[in-house]
Amino acid sequence: MRKTVAMSLLVIAAVAVNAFAGAEARLTGKITDAVTKKPITNATVLMVSTGGRNFKQEFKAEKDGLYRVLVIDGTLVYKVTFSAPGYQSYEESMKLKIGDVTTKDAVLTPANAVAAAAAPAAEAKPDPAVTAYNEGAQLYNDQKYAEAAAKFQEAVTAKPDLIAGWEALARTEVATKDYPKAIDAANKALAIAPDETDMYAVLYTAYTATGDKVKAAEAKKKLPANAASLFNDAAKLINSNKDGDAEPLLRQAITADDKFAPAYYELGMICVRAGKNADAKTNLLKYLDLEPNGKDAATAKEMLKYVK
Repeated sequence: MRKTVAMSLLVIAAVAVNAFAGAEARLTGKITDAVTKKPITNATVLMVSTGGRNFKQEFKAEKDGLYRVLVIDGTLVYKVTFSAPGYQSYEESMKLKIGDVTTKDAVLTPANAVAAAAAPAAEAKPDPAVTAYNEGAQLYNDQKYAEAAAKFQEAVTAKPDLIAGWEALARTEVATKDYPKAIDAANKALAIAPDETDMYAVLYTAYTATGDKVKAAEAKKKLPANAASLFNDAAKLINSNKDGDAEPLLRQAITADDKFAPAYYELGMICVRAGKNADAKTNLLKYLDLEPNGKDAATAKEMLKYVK
């Protein structure tokens, strides 16, 4: 009987590690002005499927230029159009990563700047920083992180005040696990724009990885209290088998929104895997209280049989 239980726990825990089950996919990033480098507050993201299914939906970016998109079918290729009044639109066909978050920052050029650059058109030259940035973004989406980091470094070298470039470099260096470079890039982004609070998430991850608990704690205090964003960051860590790093983010998500049910479920499963049965029981019961018929309800009920 003991062997049967242990094997069941292993199988269920392995399933729980995939925080985004099924074919769902997410796209997120920031939309900024190519001239001022500031966020565009009224931008939109249009997603149109290019496969057999007919999907078309427009998503609005937030005031700080950040946007978040969730598509149910991540198996399709989508034509993604970033646009805003008074700006030249940017379009790209993308295949999102199923069960994960794809990061795509977009830099839009003001329409008047495009017109000025077109006269005379023969002498117009692309901005090398923007070109390098866009090439880096494509490489990042293709999960070629080392090559993407080189392009983002090229972009900020050409234009040291390119905030989007420093932010992209910071996130990419986390992906390559070059945490000192991630810390340097994030701090340079914050030096230019102190209100870019998403960089504190990079600093928290990087300082934690390098063992600097003091600075990690400082960064943690400045993390934006957005339950969904914190949960998404935690989910990526869980998918990378980094439960220890994901746990504090889930607790922050619950603090930000004590009705955010998925955070209780994932926190409960982390506690199961860590052998913290009392904490696991508390969080799984809370999840079932909030979503008794949720997609993870059956798993939560099954796990409760083993954490009494």
